[in-house]
Amino acid sequence: MENKMRVAVMTGVAKIELTEREIPIPKADEVLVKIEYVGVCGSDLHYYEAGGIGENIVKPPFVLGHEAGGVVAAVGEEVTNLKIGDKVALEPGKTCGKCEFCKTGKYNLCPDVIFFATPPVDGVFQDYVTHPAELCFKIPDNMDTMEAALIEPLAVGFHAARQGGAQAGQTAVVTGAGCIGFVSMLALKAMGVTKIIVVDIMPKRLEKAIELGAAAVINGKEQDVPEEIMKLTGGQGADLMIETAGSEITTRQAIHFTKKGGTIVLVGYSPTGEETLPIGLAIDKELTFKTVFRYRHIYPMAIEAVASGKINLKGIVTDIFSLDEIQEAMDQSVKNKADIVKSVIKVMAD
Repeated sequence: MENKMRVAVMTGVAKIELTEREIPIPKADEVLVKIEYVGVCGSDLHYYEAGGIGENIVKPPFVLGHEAGGVVAAVGEEVTNLKIGDKVALEPGKTCGKCEFCKTGKYNLCPDVIFFATPPVDGVFQDYVTHPAELCFKIPDNMDTMEAALIEPLAVGFHAARQGGAQAGQTAVVTGAGCIGFVSMLALKAMGVTKIIVVDIMPKRLEKAIELGAAAVINGKEQDVPEEIMKLTGGQGADLMIETAGSEITTRQAIHFTKKGGTIVLVGYSPTGEETLPIGLAIDKELTFKTVFRYRHIYPMAIEAVASGKINLKGIVTDIFSLDEIQEAMDQSVKNKADIVKSVIKVMAD
């Protein structure tokens, strides 16, 4: 094993370049993972394009990327659950294990979490990374490491579906046909929901939604969304709505088209973090609001769903770039959102 590895470093806003660093050495409870694929997340693009998200400000040099799949290259002396050669999906957040949230199982709410590619913690756009073995989940032989990388966003989709109490027989609406919208739809389908309506304003994304199994799609730019949903549901409205667009408009619409006693799950962040909503109507309809922050206890279930064939995870990928093309990958993903739904960086050499 060579002592040097390639690392894609963000050197400024919308600037990224390859450099070399020493390959890290795993601690006793860690494994060294040779990264093969990394998904490009919306948060990566926002850090790249704007230099920060809220209070999380990028201070270059900084490494983006947190959706990783790879192969175990070395193991720490205390590691017993993994061996060299195992294919793994990396859960990117290391929590404290001691706070009330960790102790009650809601570890995604840990205030002291250390999360890949959340400043100042470097991400995984690089050849190798060390990570706690307990956060590296072995995938079965019939899955590959691209699917392993995509388990991270799929976990968000499953958490959203579980927060909403998804079950067979429901009609669900997903607003926003981006990566998180699609994985939410795939999670809903895996949990038995067959009537799923997807809303977006980009025609190619709506075409992709039909390809992935949506029962119907609505172009929010050209159609009256609440009116169309009421037509599609025989005037009943939706049982469950998952909002991934981060739009006040779609959240307001949801309150109108969600059935009395229904559930709205908020996943997407609005640009300002604030929305004005018709709460009086929500009260009259006794709607339940749920929110999603990352996920918890999801990876094993998500891996099983993909391995069993319930979910075509690769179906959401529209573009694959090599690590050498990282600047182009980020630029295209920012500028061409109408065509690029999900980009993946292929880190391993051909």
